[in-house]
Amino acid sequence: MSKKIQLSLLAVALLSSLHARDVKLEPITITSATKSSQLLKDVTSNFSIISSAEIEEKHYTSVKEALSNVVGLNFTSNGGLGSVGSIYLRGAGNNRTLVLIDGVRYQNPANTSGASMEHLMINDIEQIEIIKGAQSGIWGADASAGVINIITKSAKKGTHLNANIEAGSFNTQKIGASVSHKTAKYDFKLSANHIKSDSFSVSSPWGDDVKTYEDDAYKNTSLSLKANYYISDKAKITAGISSIKALKDYDSYGNPNDARFQSDVSNLLYSLGYTQEYKNHTITAKIQKSDFKRDEIGTVAQYGSEYVKEFEGTHTNLELSDTITYNAKDFISLGLGASSDEVTYIKTDRSSTNQKNKNNYIYATNLNTLDKLIFTQSIRHDNYDNFDSETTGKLGLKYTLSKDLFLTANVGLAYNVPNIVQELNPWGAVNTDLNPEDTTSYDISLGYKNFKVTYFHSEVSNLIDWYDPDGYGGNPAICKNLDGESIFKGYEFEYTQNLTDKVSVALNYTLLSAKDKDGKNLARRPKETLKANLDFYPTDTLHLGVWGEYIGKRYDRANNQSRQTGKYTLVNLVANYDINKNFSTYAKVENFFDKEYQVVDGYATASRGIFLGLNAKF
Repeated sequence: MSKKIQLSLLAVALLSSLHARDVKLEPITITSATKSSQLLKDVTSNFSIISSAEIEEKHYTSVKEALSNVVGLNFTSNGGLGSVGSIYLRGAGNNRTLVLIDGVRYQNPANTSGASMEHLMINDIEQIEIIKGAQSGIWGADASAGVINIITKSAKKGTHLNANIEAGSFNTQKIGASVSHKTAKYDFKLSANHIKSDSFSVSSPWGDDVKTYEDDAYKNTSLSLKANYYISDKAKITAGISSIKALKDYDSYGNPNDARFQSDVSNLLYSLGYTQEYKNHTITAKIQKSDFKRDEIGTVAQYGSEYVKEFEGTHTNLELSDTITYNAKDFISLGLGASSDEVTYIKTDRSSTNQKNKNNYIYATNLNTLDKLIFTQSIRHDNYDNFDSETTGKLGLKYTLSKDLFLTANVGLAYNVPNIVQELNPWGAVNTDLNPEDTTSYDISLGYKNFKVTYFHSEVSNLIDWYDPDGYGGNPAICKNLDGESIFKGYEFEYTQNLTDKVSVALNYTLLSAKDKDGKNLARRPKETLKANLDFYPTDTLHLGVWGEYIGKRYDRANNQSRQTGKYTLVNLVANYDINKNFSTYAKVENFFDKEYQVVDGYATASRGIFLGLNAKF
């Protein structure tokens, strides 16, 4: 079916909605914009929220799938479920967006591309917060493009049990469960999710039928535990653990039937904190640690060279903070801390290399409410032992012109320190002279009722990139700082409307320009993206949904070179039915029109998939 017909079907479905669905929601708060809990109406930063209601209605399998519906955000993937991929937030690459799970860094210092988004499955998530633009003034390095904070659900009063099973195409099976208990003295919530899938071949030459090649299976087991002990109504101890264990088959490039390789992943994040309220102070002390291990099974020495087989990256963070409220609606957050990154990798001859990078930091964020104006100011100083110290900051304002009309503006200075592995570069030449990237960004938004338009602009100097002087020749490749400034700019348009008590619609459109210092387009960023959602509630027990996206022109290599991988539309369907107050069932169809496409040249994507599931809540 042609792109034009697919878009027309979406348009007809959307335009057929004549009235708004009036949904009363509880107040939603956001924590990632200032490190303090705020109502959405008080946030000056440009942000998007993915709610638990959306996650549960659309039955996303992975966090990446949920994020793909967000304006200004796109993904690439080298294959199906569990395959390596990258996130592009307003055109900025993967390692420039800080990813958190309940406030704990998911950034892997042993991974050149930052967070391994491919292994984040949906596991009892309350909401996902996406804060856009330079955020180093609040969060430090790795947040030059923005922050994604995945917040898992907390326990509710009493004892509750939830379970889910799902099965479908590619011999995919998923099972999940959670148990929680809350009293006046303590609470806890334990969640588990397991998925396994035969999937399909990671590698597939352009135009070939992926079904003719061997499948590259994936399995993932994710666990999370959150607990609180209430010493008094003013003091509590908090603890959290997240564990991800995954195994993914993959191919060497251009060899779809290569059965030698597997990536064995084990990630563990945990935190322990103490919070004390005293008068107008909220004081928090916490320790956080993230440990990432990866074994590339099947890797052997080749062509006279030893290759990296095992990776381990560890991030540790100690922080003390105080949020002080004053003048009724104003607050200032002050904090100081120390963090360290450590990387160890082991080659096929069992030789190993270890390196550390330490940082001490201090920050302050202040918010003032002046009648119709909300004004935030953030400043942070980081002192890395491997790089010069850096001071960054952010200013944001929101002005309410009338009940339905508002204006926001943000400007920030950010930086991104080189990853240890980028310096050591076990695949080429060492470059210990890498410098941090410097970013200046701003955005301006105008909102009227349920419509918002945003202009964003970001300039990056010292951009770190992979450089191979002679292709696959004798001179080894290195990671190096590029001269000049790379510029990312564009527009975001968002519209949401609930028109009767039965129909709701949402549309967003992104127009992006991502160019290097010479004005050449950067690789794998679509020039335009259109995303649409329609939800229909014919009865109190039935929900029907359709959502999809159109990806515009996109090239696999910089300067519009190599394969054109854009200009396609994907459409997904879902139906939810509440059997009774404890049980519900659902069916979903992904890639309904069975569109053949590739996001990265030479790597396969999923054909039409059909899945059935059952939920139970007690």
